[in-house]
This record gives sequence, C-alpha cells and structure tokens, in this order.
Amino acid sequence: MFEIKTQGFFSAAHHLLNYEGECENQHGHNWMVEVFVRGNSLNESNILIDYKVLKKELNSVLSLLDHKDINELPEFKGESPSSEMIACFIYNKMKERVVQLSKVTVWETQTSCCSYFEERE
Repeated sequence: MFEIKTQGFFSAAHHLLNYEGECENQHGHNWMVEVFVRGNSLNESNILIDYKVLKKELNSVLSLLDHKDINELPEFKGESPSSEMIACFIYNKMKERVVQLSKVTVWETQTSCCSYFEERE
C-alpha cells in the first residue's frame, strides 16, 4: 500500500455558532490543508498520482474558501464552520476529483488540526 500527501493553504474568517468563548466572535486563520491519497497500484511511471495533478485539484477546492467569511458561504449557512466541518467539506469536494482520496487534515494553528476520512469496509 502506498500513501502520498500534498499540502495547500488558504486564509479565511469564521465564527463558531452555539459556542461560548472567544471563538464565537469572528476571527481568522491561515489554514494548512493536507490531502492524502492511498492505493496499491502504481501507473506506468510507478507513481500513485501525479503530485501536480493532486496539487491542482486541491488548490481549486481551496479557492472556494480562500479570503472568504466561511459563515457566509451557502454550504455553511446556519452551520458552525468548525475545523471538523471544513475538513469534511474539503474531503467531499476532493473526492469528486480524486478517486483514491483517503484523508483530509485541516490545520487551524500549528498545534491544532482535524482529520476527516471515510471508513472503508
């Protein structure tokens, strides 16, 4: 089994709903996103997926969030845009583009992150 990862970045504002504390106020992050692809068969060049292709797809998805107020996006209307929900959003958008996607990790700060993946049977 092989697993590769690439990273991307975006800056955005958000505030948490149904939360008591500082994060209920609008604030921003410089988010780092890691996208993992897993598989056991390589192509004729002995690669799982071209990093350039993976990075292009990730940047396309991150452009939906970059320099936005996440609470204002239709996909998050009325929802609390936590790291968990953002990781799930990015995962679902990436899954439409990359079949072998295994996990998305969203870093809110250098020490705090959330991963989203689907259980496989």
